[in-house]
Amino acid sequence: MRIYFVRHGHPDYTKDCLTELGHKHAAAAAERLKDSGIERIYSSTMGRAWQTAEHTAKKLGIDEITPCEFAREISWGAMNDEPIEEKGHPWLLTAKTIREGGTLSDQAWRTRENYCNNKLLQTTAHVIEGLDAWLESLGYRREGEFYRVMEKQPYKTVALFGHGTASATVFSHLFNIPLPQIIGLLYIDYTCVIVVELPDRPGELVFPKLVSTDAHHIAGLEIENVYGN
Repeated sequence: MRIYFVRHGHPDYTKDCLTELGHKHAAAAAERLKDSGIERIYSSTMGRAWQTAEHTAKKLGIDEITPCEFAREISWGAMNDEPIEEKGHPWLLTAKTIREGGTLSDQAWRTRENYCNNKLLQTTAHVIEGLDAWLESLGYRREGEFYRVMEKQPYKTVALFGHGTASATVFSHLFNIPLPQIIGLLYIDYTCVIVVELPDRPGELVFPKLVSTDAHHIAGLEIENVYGN
């Protein structure tokens, strides 16, 4: 099975919708995806992701978008009155770690300062739980670090429209890589398309394959990339 993970276009975070530029991004993404063979479209229930998905659904002639509540953007910040650096923002915390020459590959990152009391832990856990339930509905059951291929996969190709940090959480879990390291590794631009494949070998344990990641379809429509909640 092939999965297209797509971030939303340029947003108005306050109104949770796409800007005029964001609609241009989404239209460019739809053109990029028109020959992808996508059979079903899933989307975060937040407005900016849903509106992005609508462009592709219209282009592909798909009448229905399936809502995925787990794919909503995560939140972060202190869970109590204890001070937390960079307001707990995961992308800013990763940048801080790099500046200070720390490590991004710590598997115990959840227990470390600025993370252990961060709402990020609760909201990423929700994404992970929902992701595994969604993948099981598509024929792949999580077992340890891998996925067991079930007897039947309902689709060969699907798309999931979402957000920057929620998507980073998805890839962290899929590939068993600490979230700070994934954030340091991936640049998820507006309507960035990240393609993942899961082998179709019923009964076997498999590991996801990262096929490609790009946002070349918005060349000439660039704007400073910002990750909001």
